Amino acid sequence: MELNKLKELLKSCGFRFNKQFGQNFLTDERLLTDIADDAEIASHHTVVEIGVGAGTLTRILSHRAQRVVGYEIDRNLQPVLTIALQGCDNVTVRFADFLKESAAHVKELAGDTFCVVANLPYYITTPVLMKLLDEFSDCCHDITVMVQKEVAERIVAQPATPDYGAMTCSVQARADVKITRIVSRERFYPVPNVDSAIVRITPNKQKFGGIVTDGLIAFMRNAFLMRRKTLVNNLLSGYGLTRERAESALVAEGIDVRVRGEALSIPQFFAVYNRLNSDGSGMIERVRS
Repeated sequence: MELNKLKELLKSCGFRFNKQFGQNFLTDERLLTDIADDAEIASHHTVVEIGVGAGTLTRILSHRAQRVVGYEIDRNLQPVLTIALQGCDNVTVRFADFLKESAAHVKELAGDTFCVVANLPYYITTPVLMKLLDEFSDCCHDITVMVQKEVAERIVAQPATPDYGAMTCSVQARADVKITRIVSRERFYPVPNVDSAIVRITPNKQKFGGIVTDGLIAFMRNAFLMRRKTLVNNLLSGYGLTRERAESALVAEGIDVRVRGEALSIPQFFAVYNRLNSDGSGMIERVRS
C-alpha cells in the first residue's frame, strides 16, 4: 500500500497513533516483499504475525502462506484492518497482547507447526523473542523479524565485543541467527528515530549437542547482571557460591578468574556451568531471587 493511500485509510477510519504501542507502519511494497522472501514463506506454511499494524505486511504474507494468524494489541486498528485485509480470507486477526497469550491458545489458533514473521514494536522485541524461544521451541520452526538495528547487532554479536550480552547468549544458544538486511528509518510511517534490521532466527535444538537447558540459560543471564563485575562476583551474588568454588571451576576450564561474562563463548559457559553442577558441592540449577 502506497504511503498516501495508507494515510488516507488511517484518516478515513479516524485512527490516531498511540505512542505506547510503538506504532511505525511499513508501506514500501518492495521491502514488504523482501521480508517475505527473507522468511522463505511457502504455500504450505502457517505464519504467526505479531503486531499486525495497518496490515501491509499481513496482506503480502497472505498471498504466500496457507494461513496467517495475526496478533494486534490496538483495537482501534480494527476498522483499518477490515478494509486493508479485504479478500484475505486466510487471515485471522486476534486483538490481544501476544505476551499475555498462553502457548496452548496460540497453538490452538496456529497449529502445531508455524513460523513467525513480524515488524516488532521495539519495546517488546526482547520479551517476544524470549517467549518464542522459551515456550514454542517445539512448534515454531523459524522467526523472521524487523527489529531496531542496535538490537539486531546484539542478537548476532560475538564474544568480547560491546554488543555481546545476555540476549545474545539466550538466543544464540538455541538458534542460528543472521541479519538479512539493514532498513532505513525513512521506510516507515511515521518515521522512527532509529534504523532497523531484519533478523532471521532459526531454532536449532541440536545446537551445542542439544545440551542447552533452562538452567544454563539462567546461568548465562546471571553472568551479565552487572557487566562491570567479574564473572566470579556475579556468580557469588547470583548463586551464593563461595569464591573458592567459583574460581576453581574457572581454573579447571583454563579460564582466568578475573574474566568478565562478555569474554566467554557459549561453549565456555556450558563448561563452567557443567563443572559447577558436577563438582559434588551441590547443583546450581536456579538463580537466587
